[in-house]
Amino acid sequence: LNAIPTVGNSGIFSSYISAKRFEDHAPEIILEGYRKYPGRAFKIPLPGRWGVIVSGEKMIDDIKKASSLDLSFRASVNEDLQTDYTLGIIARVDPYHVPVVRSPLTRALPARFHDLRDEIVASFADLVPAKESEWIKVPMLSTVMQIISRTTNRYFVGLPLCRNKDYNLNIQYTIDAFTGANTLRRYPGFLKPSFPLVWPALKKHLGPLIREWLAKEEEYGTRDWPDKPNNLITWLLEEAGERDKNIVSDTVSRITLVNFAAIHTTIFTNSIYYLAASPQISAPLREETRAAVEEFGWTKAAMGKMVKLDSFLKETQRLSGISASTLNRMVLRDFTFSDGTVVPAGTIIGVATHAFHRDEAHYEDPETFKPFRFSDMREQKGEALKHQMAAVDPSYVLFGGGRNMCPGRFFAVNEIKALIAHILLSYDIKFEDNKGVPPPSWNGVSFSPNRSAEVMFRKRAAV
Repeated sequence: LNAIPTVGNSGIFSSYISAKRFEDHAPEIILEGYRKYPGRAFKIPLPGRWGVIVSGEKMIDDIKKASSLDLSFRASVNEDLQTDYTLGIIARVDPYHVPVVRSPLTRALPARFHDLRDEIVASFADLVPAKESEWIKVPMLSTVMQIISRTTNRYFVGLPLCRNKDYNLNIQYTIDAFTGANTLRRYPGFLKPSFPLVWPALKKHLGPLIREWLAKEEEYGTRDWPDKPNNLITWLLEEAGERDKNIVSDTVSRITLVNFAAIHTTIFTNSIYYLAASPQISAPLREETRAAVEEFGWTKAAMGKMVKLDSFLKETQRLSGISASTLNRMVLRDFTFSDGTVVPAGTIIGVATHAFHRDEAHYEDPETFKPFRFSDMREQKGEALKHQMAAVDPSYVLFGGGRNMCPGRFFAVNEIKALIAHILLSYDIKFEDNKGVPPPSWNGVSFSPNRSAEVMFRKRAAV
């Protein structure tokens, strides 16, 4: 690593000071390296190790094309989230939940969209009980967590479990446990196995449903019976086949992991904050949403017609995002980039996403929030199907890239569209005193929307 330039201190003791500073100032430090070493790699001191950040389309393309034998996404996730000790090793060794998310979970969306819509309506009625006659304050991040958990799990496990408060509290606990992996990374290796797995608390809720499914299979002697649930339990068990004798525990573990990946509170909360801070954009978004719903109903097809809404969501995440670094990979064998840079095995590398998305080489006037930036691009000849939030886009790496690009991005984008569309047609929203987007917080490269901000909601009159 000596040949790779350093941002911050590189001395034995001084690097610890830089690593401590990185915890609260990661975006600024990575931006410094991005500007100082454009299109190159640079290293930053982290607690207990060095991290290598790259920039430039050639180096990003090198990561996307690299073999998993050289650059491993799974090993990077395990290091970052300590999944071997929070979920157990089986989900990493045999990640058959990934093709489940990529295929049956995504394909079922048109047929199951009515469930998402029904739970969105019910959860907002319970958690955002606004009236036409008055504004109410809603603590946003905590409310979003409950709405997203209920809506997502309506799709994953169905009624009535998705509305069970104890189940949803445990879902939130598991996410908190994952985000607390920074602490676990500092444990000595011999102590890590003593860390309690995060999913057993969910087994009392999910176990009976899984055993009921297995009993039905045995009763009918087939995996095809009347009224078989079209949900994540079915998709996982059908994909598992005869893999695992501990199928109940394994399925609970994987449902927990998929929930962690799917509970996208950051994207939804960011979008609400930008919408509340920019009330002038509600009218064109509302007009587009109403027209799509009137023609196609509350369906996946209607979501596809919400081009301006898609652009708004993509632009909010371009400016805020979920991390200062994405496309993270663990180097398993010494890796040489196309420019000759060599990164040794055992290093975690990533892309300077936050800086990349604010680079004027990729975006005109990159620091300005332009909600219809991408929908305007799609109006140009030959561009109608490009620039969508979930599409592959070399200048937009929110969902990663290459063979490990987020398999659940189509579900996530459609769910968030449905959530924001519901807000547009059901409520007026604003910040008290018309203040702008509240400042976020950073924990290393991880972004979190403001945790204490409240948004004002008022019920719109029925049209």
